[in-house]
Amino acid sequence: MKISIIQTDISWENKSLNFRKYEQVISKVADTDIIILPEMFSTGFTDSTESLAEPPHSETFDWMLHMADKNNSAICGSYIIKVKKKYFNRWVFVSPDGKSYHYDKRHLFRMNNVETGFTQGNRRLVFKFRGFRICPNICYDLRFPVWSRNRNDYDLLINSASWPHARRDVWITLLKARAIENMVYVAGSNRIGTDGAGIKYSGDSMILSPKGEVLASAKDTESVITSDLSITDLKSFRKKFPAHKDADNFIIL
Repeated sequence: MKISIIQTDISWENKSLNFRKYEQVISKVADTDIIILPEMFSTGFTDSTESLAEPPHSETFDWMLHMADKNNSAICGSYIIKVKKKYFNRWVFVSPDGKSYHYDKRHLFRMNNVETGFTQGNRRLVFKFRGFRICPNICYDLRFPVWSRNRNDYDLLINSASWPHARRDVWITLLKARAIENMVYVAGSNRIGTDGAGIKYSGDSMILSPKGEVLASAKDTESVITSDLSITDLKSFRKKFPAHKDADNFIIL
Protein backbone atom coordinates (compact mmCIF):
# COMPACT_ATOMS: atom_id res chain seq x y z
CA MET A 1 0.00 0.00 0.00
CA LYS A 2 1.22 3.48 -0.83
CA ILE A 3 0.54 6.42 1.49
CA SER A 4 1.21 10.13 1.01
CA ILE A 5 1.43 12.94 3.56
CA ILE A 6 0.66 16.49 2.49
CA GLN A 7 2.55 19.05 4.57
CA THR A 8 1.46 22.65 4.06
CA ASP A 9 1.04 26.00 5.72
CA ILE A 10 -2.63 26.36 6.70
CA SER A 11 -4.49 29.60 6.02
CA TRP A 12 -5.95 30.75 9.31
CA GLU A 13 -9.67 29.99 9.61
CA ASN A 14 -10.14 30.07 5.83
CA LYS A 15 -11.66 26.80 4.63
CA SER A 16 -12.17 27.70 0.99
CA LEU A 17 -8.59 28.89 0.55
CA ASN A 18 -7.22 25.75 2.20
CA PHE A 19 -9.42 23.51 0.07
CA ARG A 20 -8.10 25.17 -3.10
CA LYS A 21 -4.50 24.72 -1.97
CA TYR A 22 -5.01 21.03 -1.16
CA GLU A 23 -6.70 20.47 -4.50
CA GLN A 24 -3.70 21.87 -6.34
CA VAL A 25 -1.29 19.68 -4.39
CA ILE A 26 -3.43 16.53 -4.56
CA SER A 27 -3.75 16.89 -8.35
CA LYS A 28 0.00 16.19 -8.55
CA VAL A 29 -0.13 13.13 -6.28
CA ALA A 30 -0.59 10.05 -8.43
CA ASP A 31 -1.42 6.43 -7.61
CA THR A 32 -1.49 6.61 -3.84
CA ASP A 33 -3.88 4.73 -1.57
CA ILE A 34 -4.16 7.21 1.32
CA ILE A 35 -3.67 10.97 1.44
CA ILE A 36 -2.99 12.16 5.00
CA LEU A 37 -3.65 15.75 6.09
CA PRO A 38 -2.76 17.49 9.40
CA GLU A 39 -4.91 18.26 12.43
CA MET A 40 -7.62 20.88 11.79
CA PHE A 41 -6.42 20.96 8.20
CA SER A 42 -9.16 23.30 6.96
CA THR A 43 -8.85 26.03 9.62
CA GLY A 44 -5.66 25.70 11.65
CA PHE A 45 -5.61 24.82 15.35
CA THR A 46 -8.16 27.40 16.43
CA ASP A 47 -10.52 27.91 19.35
CA SER A 48 -13.18 29.55 17.13
CA THR A 49 -15.31 26.47 17.57
CA GLU A 50 -18.75 28.04 17.37
CA SER A 51 -18.14 29.87 14.08
CA LEU A 52 -16.13 27.14 12.34
CA ALA A 53 -17.72 23.88 13.53
CA GLU A 54 -19.78 21.80 11.12
CA PRO A 55 -22.35 19.02 11.39
CA PRO A 56 -20.83 15.56 10.76
CA HIS A 57 -21.74 15.43 7.06
CA SER A 58 -21.34 18.94 5.79
CA GLU A 59 -18.91 21.17 3.87
CA THR A 60 -15.57 19.58 4.77
CA PHE A 61 -16.90 16.03 4.64
CA ASP A 62 -18.42 16.67 1.21
CA TRP A 63 -15.10 18.06 0.00
CA MET A 64 -13.26 14.98 1.28
CA LEU A 65 -15.83 12.71 -0.36
CA HIS A 66 -15.32 14.49 -3.69
CA MET A 67 -11.52 14.37 -3.48
CA ALA A 68 -11.46 10.68 -2.55
CA ASP A 69 -13.69 9.80 -5.48
CA LYS A 70 -11.82 12.04 -7.92
CA ASN A 71 -8.38 10.67 -7.06
CA ASN A 72 -9.31 7.06 -6.16
CA SER A 73 -7.46 7.61 -2.89
CA ALA A 74 -8.72 7.68 0.66
CA ILE A 75 -8.24 11.04 2.37
CA CYS A 76 -8.01 11.73 6.08
CA GLY A 77 -7.36 14.48 8.63
CA SER A 78 -9.15 16.25 11.47
CA TYR A 79 -11.49 19.22 11.65
CA ILE A 80 -14.06 20.73 14.02
CA ILE A 81 -17.38 18.92 14.33
CA LYS A 82 -20.49 19.89 16.27
CA VAL A 83 -22.92 17.19 17.43
CA LYS A 84 -25.91 18.65 19.23
CA LYS A 85 -24.26 21.06 21.69
CA LYS A 86 -20.86 19.37 21.82
CA TYR A 87 -17.71 20.15 19.82
CA PHE A 88 -15.17 17.52 18.77
CA ASN A 89 -11.74 17.58 17.19
CA ARG A 90 -12.68 14.76 14.83
CA TRP A 91 -10.38 12.78 12.55
CA VAL A 92 -12.25 11.59 9.48
CA PHE A 93 -11.24 8.98 6.91
CA VAL A 94 -13.14 8.84 3.61
CA SER A 95 -12.48 6.07 1.09
CA PRO A 96 -13.03 6.33 -2.69
CA ASP A 97 -16.19 4.23 -2.45
CA GLY A 98 -17.70 6.71 0.01
CA LYS A 99 -17.23 4.66 3.16
CA SER A 100 -16.07 6.69 6.14
CA TYR A 101 -14.70 6.26 9.66
CA HIS A 102 -14.13 8.80 12.40
CA TYR A 103 -12.22 9.18 15.63
CA ASP A 104 -12.64 11.93 18.24
CA LYS A 105 -9.46 13.19 19.88
CA ARG A 106 -9.02 11.52 23.25
CA HIS A 107 -6.35 13.72 24.85
CA LEU A 108 -7.28 17.39 24.65
CA PHE A 109 -4.37 19.82 24.85
CA ARG A 110 -4.93 21.75 28.07
CA MET A 111 -1.83 23.97 28.01
CA ASN A 112 -3.06 26.81 25.77
CA ASN A 113 -6.83 26.56 26.36
CA VAL A 114 -7.60 26.02 22.66
CA GLU A 115 -9.47 22.78 23.33
CA THR A 116 -11.25 23.76 26.54
CA GLY A 117 -14.51 23.97 24.61
CA PHE A 118 -14.13 20.51 23.08
CA THR A 119 -15.51 17.20 24.29
CA GLN A 120 -13.06 14.35 24.86
CA GLY A 121 -13.38 11.26 22.72
CA ASN A 122 -13.78 7.91 24.45
CA ARG A 123 -13.56 5.39 21.63
CA ARG A 124 -10.38 3.93 20.16
CA LEU A 125 -10.75 3.20 16.46
CA VAL A 126 -9.25 0.43 14.34
CA PHE A 127 -10.50 -0.24 10.82
CA LYS A 128 -9.32 -2.06 7.72
CA PHE A 129 -8.46 -0.52 4.35
CA ARG A 130 -6.81 -2.25 1.39
CA GLY A 131 -5.30 -5.00 3.51
CA PHE A 132 -4.04 -2.83 6.38
CA ARG A 133 -5.54 -2.44 9.82
CA ILE A 134 -5.34 1.25 10.69
CA CYS A 135 -5.43 3.02 14.05
CA PRO A 136 -5.64 6.84 14.05
CA ASN A 137 -4.85 9.38 16.71
CA ILE A 138 -4.47 13.14 16.80
CA CYS A 139 -1.46 15.24 17.79
CA TYR A 140 -1.26 15.27 21.64
CA ASP A 141 -2.53 11.65 21.71
CA LEU A 142 0.98 10.69 20.62
CA ARG A 143 2.29 11.33 24.14
CA PHE A 144 0.15 8.58 25.66
CA PRO A 145 1.44 5.12 24.71
CA VAL A 146 -1.29 3.13 26.45
CA TRP A 147 -3.95 4.70 24.21
CA SER A 148 -2.10 3.77 21.01
CA ARG A 149 -0.83 0.43 22.28
CA ASN A 150 -0.98 -2.24 19.61
CA ARG A 151 -3.08 -5.10 20.97
CA ASN A 152 -2.07 -7.20 17.97
CA ASP A 153 -4.95 -5.53 16.16
CA TYR A 154 -3.41 -2.91 13.84
CA ASP A 155 -0.59 -2.41 11.32
CA LEU A 156 -0.47 1.34 10.66
CA LEU A 157 -0.72 4.22 13.14
CA ILE A 158 -1.70 7.56 11.60
CA ASN A 159 -1.24 10.77 13.58
CA SER A 160 -2.59 14.04 12.17
CA ALA A 161 -1.01 16.90 14.09
CA SER A 162 -0.48 20.59 14.65
CA TRP A 163 2.76 20.07 16.55
CA PRO A 164 4.68 23.28 17.40
CA HIS A 165 8.29 23.93 16.45
CA ALA A 166 9.16 24.42 20.13
CA ARG A 167 8.64 20.69 20.73
CA ARG A 168 9.86 19.29 17.42
CA ASP A 169 12.38 16.91 19.03
CA VAL A 170 9.57 15.44 21.11
CA TRP A 171 7.47 14.90 17.98
CA ILE A 172 10.27 13.04 16.19
CA THR A 173 11.16 10.95 19.23
CA LEU A 174 7.58 9.92 19.99
CA LEU A 175 6.82 8.95 16.40
CA LYS A 176 9.81 6.61 16.42
CA ALA A 177 8.92 5.24 19.85
CA ARG A 178 5.34 4.43 18.82
CA ALA A 179 6.62 2.58 15.73
CA ILE A 180 9.21 0.54 17.64
CA GLU A 181 7.15 -0.39 20.70
CA ASN A 182 4.07 -1.33 18.67
CA MET A 183 5.91 -2.94 15.73
CA VAL A 184 3.78 -0.99 13.25
CA TYR A 185 4.22 1.50 10.45
CA VAL A 186 3.69 5.08 11.63
CA ALA A 187 2.67 8.10 9.55
CA GLY A 188 2.86 11.50 11.23
CA SER A 189 1.39 14.45 9.33
CA ASN A 190 2.25 17.92 10.62
CA ARG A 191 1.89 21.45 9.27
CA ILE A 192 4.36 24.30 8.75
CA GLY A 193 4.14 28.09 9.03
CA THR A 194 2.86 30.36 11.79
CA ASP A 195 -0.81 30.32 12.77
CA GLY A 196 -3.15 33.14 13.74
CA ALA A 197 -2.22 32.72 17.40
CA GLY A 198 1.47 33.24 16.61
CA ILE A 199 2.50 29.60 17.06
CA LYS A 200 5.23 28.37 14.70
CA TYR A 201 5.26 24.88 13.20
CA SER A 202 8.29 23.12 11.70
CA GLY A 203 6.67 20.26 9.81
CA ASP A 204 8.90 17.20 10.19
CA SER A 205 6.16 14.97 8.80
CA MET A 206 7.45 11.44 8.40
CA ILE A 207 6.67 7.82 7.62
CA LEU A 208 8.41 5.19 9.74
CA SER A 209 8.94 1.45 9.49
CA PRO A 210 8.07 -0.96 12.33
CA LYS A 211 11.77 -0.83 13.25
CA GLY A 212 11.67 2.94 13.63
CA GLU A 213 13.50 3.55 10.37
CA VAL A 214 12.59 6.73 8.50
CA LEU A 215 11.08 5.73 5.16
CA ALA A 216 10.22 9.29 4.12
CA SER A 217 10.46 12.68 5.81
CA ALA A 218 9.82 16.35 5.21
CA LYS A 219 11.65 19.41 6.52
CA ASP A 220 10.07 22.82 7.13
CA THR A 221 8.75 23.46 3.62
CA GLU A 222 5.48 22.69 1.87
CA SER A 223 5.92 19.22 0.47
CA VAL A 224 4.47 15.79 -0.20
CA ILE A 225 6.15 12.63 1.06
CA THR A 226 5.20 9.15 -0.09
CA SER A 227 6.18 5.62 0.85
CA ASP A 228 5.18 2.07 0.01
CA LEU A 229 4.18 -0.10 2.95
CA SER A 230 4.37 -3.89 2.80
CA ILE A 231 2.06 -6.00 4.91
CA THR A 232 4.14 -9.03 3.90
CA ASP A 233 7.33 -7.46 5.26
CA LEU A 234 5.53 -6.45 8.44
CA LYS A 235 4.26 -9.96 9.09
CA SER A 236 7.69 -11.41 8.37
CA PHE A 237 9.33 -9.02 10.86
CA ARG A 238 6.79 -9.86 13.55
CA LYS A 239 7.35 -13.59 12.95
CA LYS A 240 11.14 -13.27 13.24
CA PHE A 241 10.99 -10.93 16.23
CA PRO A 242 7.71 -11.69 18.09
CA ALA A 243 8.17 -9.22 20.95
CA HIS A 244 4.43 -8.51 20.89
CA LYS A 245 3.83 -11.96 22.42
CA ASP A 246 5.54 -10.79 25.63
CA ALA A 247 3.47 -7.61 25.98
CA ASP A 248 1.65 -6.95 29.26
CA ASN A 249 -2.12 -6.95 29.45
CA PHE A 250 -3.97 -3.85 30.62
CA ILE A 251 -7.45 -2.36 30.79
CA ILE A 252 -8.38 1.23 29.91
CA LEU A 253 -11.02 2.46 32.34
